[in-house]
Amino acid sequence: MSQAFSSTPTVRNLSPAEFTQLPEAPLLIDVRSALEFRAGHAPKARNLSLPRILLGLGGWRWILPKWFRQLSHDQPIAVVCLTAHRSPIAAKQLVKDGFTTVYNITGGMMAWRRQGPDAQSQNQD
Repeated sequence: MSQAFSSTPTVRNLSPAEFTQLPEAPLLIDVRSALEFRAGHAPKARNLSLPRILLGLGGWRWILPKWFRQLSHDQPIAVVCLTAHRSPIAAKQLVKDGFTTVYNITGGMMAWRRQGPDAQSQNQD
């Protein structure tokens, strides 16, 4: 297949270890529920649930938080959930909406937690 079509934005999968090794970390969005997020999340992650993303990018933009609505579509974004079932859905929706650099964290927070105690924040936003 020709490389000429590689400019089309796609979702790139990264393990938690690969994500933490990036020279400049993208904005990390945790797409779990607020309750799950409060129970523990990756350092510097922002919470925006998958249902809210789907509704907001599906036409109800007013339900998206102001910080998200103000993002440039050139802003690199990574998404994470618990086991990597919800995050690929969110990542595909972000690409469909026009975001150009989108990463999916494979294995989700389950894999992130296996990295060790410094890999997770408790009640930290």
